[in-house]
Amino acid sequence: MRRYLFPILVATVVALSTSANASAHRKSSGKGRKAVPISATPPAPPVDPGLAESRLIEIYRLVARAESRQALEQAQDLVRDHPNFQLAQLVYGDLLSARVRQVQTVGDVPQPISKAVATALGDLRDESQLRLRALRERPPEGAVPSQFLALSPRNRHAIAVDASRSRLYLFENKTSGLTLIADYYISIGKSGFEKKTEGDSRTPLGVYFITGSLNPRSLKDFYGSGALPINYPNELDNRRGKTGSGIWLHGTPSNQFARPPQATDGCVVLANPDLAYIIRTVQIRTTPVVIAPALQWIKPNVARLESKPFEAALAAWQSAKSRGNMDQVLSFYSPDFQSSGKTLAEWTPALRSQLDKTRGRAIEFKDLSMLRWTDSADTMVVTFGEVADGSRTGPIRRQYWERHGSQWKIFYEGVIG
Repeated sequence: MRRYLFPILVATVVALSTSANASAHRKSSGKGRKAVPISATPPAPPVDPGLAESRLIEIYRLVARAESRQALEQAQDLVRDHPNFQLAQLVYGDLLSARVRQVQTVGDVPQPISKAVATALGDLRDESQLRLRALRERPPEGAVPSQFLALSPRNRHAIAVDASRSRLYLFENKTSGLTLIADYYISIGKSGFEKKTEGDSRTPLGVYFITGSLNPRSLKDFYGSGALPINYPNELDNRRGKTGSGIWLHGTPSNQFARPPQATDGCVVLANPDLAYIIRTVQIRTTPVVIAPALQWIKPNVARLESKPFEAALAAWQSAKSRGNMDQVLSFYSPDFQSSGKTLAEWTPALRSQLDKTRGRAIEFKDLSMLRWTDSADTMVVTFGEVADGSRTGPIRRQYWERHGSQWKIFYEGVIG
């Protein structure tokens, strides 16, 4: 008869599957929009021997199948290759202990020791549960986060962070649409998410863009293999009076493979090998980073359908600007509009100058992208090249629109390139 190790771990795998299966029938968004449920019984993602998390998950699978010898051998290899992977070291220690006694859970150490390291053990168990959850609750095939309504070819990649799941998803924008190419365990702020003030140790929520890439040689070891700053606070954050700065995607110190789920001062932190791959892959300034409390996955055709009412408003603004009708163009701007510290009245001369330069020529959009952020308000972040008829190039504009009832209004507009 097989002797099962980590009975709580095995029970957790089963429970996660059952819970996800039940929730698949009741998950939906507000306002009648149906979200695609997280898949409860997906095909297991391929195990790449070069990825530490995949190797750890394979050890979990071996444990669940009571294949203890193989699990021990693979755990030994994993900690040899990644001696700073604390969770892997803990599992390896449990597997060694299981040779002489029953092991009940991850980190099943004698009582005096467990009391002395209770916080560290709790953090590692939380990390273990989140990695298992990511294994069981896979994004539905072909679905995308609801924020990604439309991306242009300039947006070659996109990133979405599910803060409650401590998970980052990396997408490639192919001709066929967004394709999930990798996902990673992450750490977020000590106090959770929804950053509001400087020093609150929370990770911000919203639609952001990578603004740079910091060479690890210029950083302390604390930041690991590099850093990708994002544009927090964005224009919606500024409008809401949020403060703070220096929010990065960065790595871990050399003596630590991963940090606990909630351990940062607000940044999003990945294992160094994972961050290094992202740094090599994504592009500066054009890569959007969505950070949400919980990602909602929808089919791309649903995303485009939901964007139609807004696209109609954007096309009406484009038409009014093409005709050079100042009054109609101004009707699309919110009374509390701000741009580089200027109010709508102070910014209006610049808008009039834009219309004078185009002289009523038709305005075309080049490389249009639309990202939606919905919380207490409904916001669109729109980026496009504005090219007047007869011109080859034009300014790259970014606008923030907010929905007021059935109308969309611009509360920020600026040139980003």
